[in-house]
Amino acid sequence: MIETIKSIILDFREIAMKTGVPRHLHIEAIHGKAAVCIGVRRSGKSTYLFQIIQRLLVGGVPHENILYLNFFDDRLHNLRQDNLGLIAEAYYSLYPEKKNTETVYCFFDEIQAAPGWEPFVDRLMRTEQCEIYLTGSSAGMLSKEIATQMRGRALSWEMFPFSFKEFLDYKGIEHTGALSTKKRLLVQKAFEGYWETGGFPEVVGLDRHMRIKTHQEYFHTILFRDLIERHDISHPKALTDLAYWLMDNISSLYSVNSLTGYLQSLGHKVPKSAVSNYLEWFEDAYFLFTIRIFAASLARSNANPKKIYCVDHALVTSVSSGILVNSGHLLENLVFTALRRLYPKIYYYKTETGREVDFIVPRRNREKRLIQVCETLAELKTRKRETAALGEAMAELGIQSGTIVTKNENERIETGSGTIEAIPIWRFLLDLTTPPVEAE
Repeated sequence: MIETIKSIILDFREIAMKTGVPRHLHIEAIHGKAAVCIGVRRSGKSTYLFQIIQRLLVGGVPHENILYLNFFDDRLHNLRQDNLGLIAEAYYSLYPEKKNTETVYCFFDEIQAAPGWEPFVDRLMRTEQCEIYLTGSSAGMLSKEIATQMRGRALSWEMFPFSFKEFLDYKGIEHTGALSTKKRLLVQKAFEGYWETGGFPEVVGLDRHMRIKTHQEYFHTILFRDLIERHDISHPKALTDLAYWLMDNISSLYSVNSLTGYLQSLGHKVPKSAVSNYLEWFEDAYFLFTIRIFAASLARSNANPKKIYCVDHALVTSVSSGILVNSGHLLENLVFTALRRLYPKIYYYKTETGREVDFIVPRRNREKRLIQVCETLAELKTRKRETAALGEAMAELGIQSGTIVTKNENERIETGSGTIEAIPIWRFLLDLTTPPVEAE
């Protein structure tokens, strides 16, 4: 095994790294802590590691001081807790002069594929002179695994598919500062592309047929590798049927009872507890996300239906049947993912009269943000419904402003509760800025 690891280490020096476009995410290692990047498969985590490696090389770090391993490499699938130490042994047998004299930069890609990785990384940081970067496609790495095994020896960041700003960077379209008419038209045109393709880096630029095929491959890989295989699920067909139902009902309310009933109607003998686990594991894989009602009482929050969203709106169009999903649902999903990149806690709100506001975002030391999503306010009935819900929520919460995200409209609406700003989705996505550190 040592010889295999040595050959992998040496092979990496020969490959041409694809570094892609810089991401709007800054990950850095702090002495004594591993830097951990978590996100859905194919979101660009490996490419981001290559960007860090490239920066180190440009900064003068010798290539021999960089150790990169991708744990999805078939040659490493036998690595387990009892033999992970072979990695350090293989590296230092190649470069014995570097042991305890020079910093070694370790990049371990998709490390959750190696059972028992946490004590190994912990030991490496304690006993060797190294800086460690990890990636994984399990949110468990953010909480349970690191908290229990690494005792505070890690800092974590989340990575999602391209944001709209990153998509514009990829396309080489300027989007900062004041936009001239020409720049604005280019940005709006580019949004049409983003709306079609979504943010997964690999699918940008593919034709429709190949995009759908690639998205469907992602969907099946996530289900089988990140869910069925990882959690040893005994009813894989039930989980798959549930995933399809949720994709068909994206941006909609659900309850565990209703989902359990649906699966049982298909002949699956799954208990409520299993359905709850499936939902938790979907989120753990950064694939599907659940939001709760905003309520002071946790019991009330748990008792109310929840809403479901997908990590990428275009993935939904490639996988769902298209019968129930409409462009309004996809627009709401896009707003959710844009917010989720910046805020870990997002809820929906229900007024005392039962009107619903799509999103409420609590922000540390700042006013909560209320956001409604509506394709168009052109129809009077729709306009009244959306502004009434937002106005009521603003009054109940003592918030002076609210936002309605539309497909193309731009307008200020004065109400008795405060000002409602209707803005087009492309502008909303450009205006979002990284907040100060938020409360978890």
